[in-house]
Amino acid sequence: MRCVVVCLNRLFSNDFDGGRNLDAQSEEFVGLVSSLEKLKIVKKTIINVTKFKAGTFFTTGKLSELVFLVSDYEAELVLIDTKLSPMQQRNLERLLKAKVIDRTGLILEIFGSRAQTREGVLQVELAHLEYQKSRLVRSWTHLERQRGGAGFLGGPGETQIESDRRVIAEKIIRIKKLLAKVMKTRLLHRKSRKKNQIPIIALVGYTNVGKSSIFNYLTESNVIAEDMLFATLDPTMRSFNLLGKKKVILSDTVGFISNLPTTLISAFKATLEEVINADLIIHVRDISDPDDKFQAVDVEKTIDELQWGGRKKPPII
Repeated sequence: MRCVVVCLNRLFSNDFDGGRNLDAQSEEFVGLVSSLEKLKIVKKTIINVTKFKAGTFFTTGKLSELVFLVSDYEAELVLIDTKLSPMQQRNLERLLKAKVIDRTGLILEIFGSRAQTREGVLQVELAHLEYQKSRLVRSWTHLERQRGGAGFLGGPGETQIESDRRVIAEKIIRIKKLLAKVMKTRLLHRKSRKKNQIPIIALVGYTNVGKSSIFNYLTESNVIAEDMLFATLDPTMRSFNLLGKKKVILSDTVGFISNLPTTLISAFKATLEEVINADLIIHVRDISDPDDKFQAVDVEKTIDELQWGGRKKPPII
């Protein structure tokens, strides 16, 4: 699929990028897009944003530039490195005459393509549904169903959008029940480990900093360790002898990223519980990356946002 990648240079006060290096930020977004094989980047552009409009995000002038760009490169898809409201996304699709995906939608798409285990698939599906729930907008009047009730006095029947919302709500409930079973199983395993007094060390860090490489080295495992954003999605746990003496369990977790969608943090509660219940957290950083300090802040922020439930945070190295 031919796509145009739109990176933003925010020239106004905004917590979105936290003052990060523009090149590193745009490189990261292009890396996210490139990790989906079905997408072919035909044009990457950086747009200076001094202010944004509620209805389309971009001002009229910037929007005209984008319309020309999409038409000129015959793009079917536009990926924008920001979080768009449902209304903004819908309006942009109508004006650009192409599918529009924001940062959250792209990350969800990547997670969907990477999930391998039953648990991973369920967590991604839950995040997708939570995201879609807010994006159901009434675009087509012909989707409205026939009037309900008997005779001429029946009230308006259920519209397609109401039906879709109901279906999504039912699916969310079903998936949450299945994930609750996963969490129950994890709890039993955790109790067993505590009974045997086996400490747990959790590896956390920004995506693609080398957590899986360290995990493989320490545990002599063969977990996928690619130079790729979100190469590891499903959590992995292995035991090894620390300094050749004490048996410990090492947990490799999903990588964090700036502006990780809240729907994903919520959906991956079962996975992230391994971080919450760890005896020690090792924060892996790639100090050769010029964006290392900002990445570290993003990881620390995500750890703080986890549901600790009054539990004291373990030491972090």
